[in-house]
Amino acid sequence: MVPHLHAPQNLPGLSSAGQLSLVHWPHQCEVIRDRIEHIDWTPPRPEPLYTPMGLEMKPSYQPAGEGTVIYLTEEANKDSGFVYSQVRGLSPSKQILHQNGDNTLIFEARFESGNLQKVVKVNEFEYQLTLRTDLYTSKYTQWYYFQVSNTQAGMPYRFTIVNFTKPDSLYKRGMRPLLYSEADAKKHNVGWRRTGNEIKYYRNNAGQGGQQYFSLTWTFQFPHNRDTCYFAHCYPYTYSNLQEYLVAISKDPVKSKFCKIHILCHSLARNIVYVLTITNPHEGDKDTKRKAVILTARVHPGETNTSWIMKGFLDYILGNSGNAQVLRDNFVFKVVPMLNPDGVIVGNHRCSLAGQDLNRKYKSNLKEFYPSIWYTRNMIKRVMEERDILLYCDFHGHNRKKNVFVYGCERKQQAKAPNLHPRVFPLLLSKICPDKFSFPDCRFRVQKSKEGTGRVVMWKMGISNSYTLEASICGSKLGQRRSTHFNTKDLESVGHHFCDALLDYCVPNMKYYLCLKEHEEMVKQQAKVNSEGLNSDVLDRDSSTQTSNSSDSCDLVAHQLKLGTKIKTKTSGEHIHRIAKDRSRESKNVSFKMEVSTSTSLGQEQTTQGIETLHKIFQELDPVGRDLNWGTIPQPIEHFISQNLFLPPTALQEMCYASERGGVRPVSGCHPPKMESRSREKEEKIHHRVKLPITASVKQVGECFRFWFSGSEN
Repeated sequence: MVPHLHAPQNLPGLSSAGQLSLVHWPHQCEVIRDRIEHIDWTPPRPEPLYTPMGLEMKPSYQPAGEGTVIYLTEEANKDSGFVYSQVRGLSPSKQILHQNGDNTLIFEARFESGNLQKVVKVNEFEYQLTLRTDLYTSKYTQWYYFQVSNTQAGMPYRFTIVNFTKPDSLYKRGMRPLLYSEADAKKHNVGWRRTGNEIKYYRNNAGQGGQQYFSLTWTFQFPHNRDTCYFAHCYPYTYSNLQEYLVAISKDPVKSKFCKIHILCHSLARNIVYVLTITNPHEGDKDTKRKAVILTARVHPGETNTSWIMKGFLDYILGNSGNAQVLRDNFVFKVVPMLNPDGVIVGNHRCSLAGQDLNRKYKSNLKEFYPSIWYTRNMIKRVMEERDILLYCDFHGHNRKKNVFVYGCERKQQAKAPNLHPRVFPLLLSKICPDKFSFPDCRFRVQKSKEGTGRVVMWKMGISNSYTLEASICGSKLGQRRSTHFNTKDLESVGHHFCDALLDYCVPNMKYYLCLKEHEEMVKQQAKVNSEGLNSDVLDRDSSTQTSNSSDSCDLVAHQLKLGTKIKTKTSGEHIHRIAKDRSRESKNVSFKMEVSTSTSLGQEQTTQGIETLHKIFQELDPVGRDLNWGTIPQPIEHFISQNLFLPPTALQEMCYASERGGVRPVSGCHPPKMESRSREKEEKIHHRVKLPITASVKQVGECFRFWFSGSEN
């Protein structure tokens, strides 16, 4: 039985006056009064990964009783579960557990999203750090974010975090910690940057009772004396940061007209879970025809990179560009930017204050324990009653793999309609974002262990395009960004590209059809590989459940795709041999350089398919529609598109230069192809190979197409 669904409440906390909702903490949490703020800054060039030298030290774990404890906070995890919350919690002074006047560092993490439980001073410049587990659990240690003051410049410090629980880590493959200096921010306007040498991630001797622990150690130098610095696992993005962003939207007289901010629900600690509805104002019944797109993020608090991707998405969709207008005209976006505000506030890595991973609770009906999940799922049910949902995507960070990729859901007998095939959208995204997004890393298998995730539950509810977008905490191994870290602008750009891919996916252009063709070829190649005895499960394993080195888990698929480029299928139609890398979408012009193999004749079946495909393309190029008699298309146009969706040379020449003869300027870059002269006998046996440098935009080509059909009427 589906419970009665209510619309989200109006949001009183974000009025035009810009009021912020107060942050609520578990009652036993101590919180310093200082407000922690960081400037936005992008490094002038991508920051390289660390290259191991093979001489890195592995400091031993210092057991209790050895060294000097200089920072300790255990109050929060003394209770077995969450009881009640209060605004800001207790307000202690900074801990200084050593004599004033010496050079011992001063640590602090009792602020929003901070995480550090204990610090032991091993010697003058070496410190052993222990992270706090997620509140009300005895596990999940990955996220760290803490403050260090009383620094000395130029000294060789070493930090070692000793209680990680995962045997594999991106720190093994060159990831470096983040450092922020208040002095550099004030004097040089420099923000978060990568730091660390002699980086080593290894199993230590701290384990007991069968539990294994792993250490991360690194050396560094502080840039200034008596500075206040911060270290973090990834770029912090707090609940207060989100509220400030939403206040700015609510105060903007333009954005507030098409972006409505509501209260989805309250968390266990009574923090607001926000939902945004983004669409342009509509007239009459047009709104019901708009499909919905559902996006969520930060179900796992420590995956802070997802908030930066979400910020990039929101910046784009709330902007004044033509593409943003088109998206808002055609879709209703429902966005939950922070599903787990309690976990974000207290500095958890994975869990809510219920001590559970919320991304395994989408099948649960325990509204009181998992309110944000219950209300999100039922909000989506309510949307499905009103309109079709084109796509659902939950943003996540990945701590063991590089690149950006998606996990999708796929049935063995997938629907034939292209926009219902879950591989097409990520393939488009890989073309638009080739130096960050990796299609070979994508997986579409539905595992039993993931049945409670948002992706799988929404798919079983009927959303065919249901994804988890995974972005590496580290960086990319693709193209020019190979062996470099992602920065906040990189992450925001992923959000921008997500919008671009959505636009291409829903308003098909040549790039869309090229991706369809490429997908067909990959399906054929996988079928060929499977027929040779390889198990398809191996090719589509969801590496998020693996504890081994999953960064290389896509090698078999990558090899399969490379192998496929050498396989040439013989058809009587046209065949793609090579497509140049797609260029940036900063311009709407799309360049393709195609090598087309043409046959001397087309069968009747191919001609029929070509006309049907042409009809679909013209519907996209001219959505207003013309009274065309598709049964009387002139002969050259019949050859316009074969089953592979490309222009035969004669049709291209006829169409483009018909417009020139009629006094209309031909499209830029649309030149008559150079044909090799062959004898008639050779032409019957050998296919012509012609290079077509088409640099015109779809709009320009559409003008050329429309001229043909308008004929002498112009």
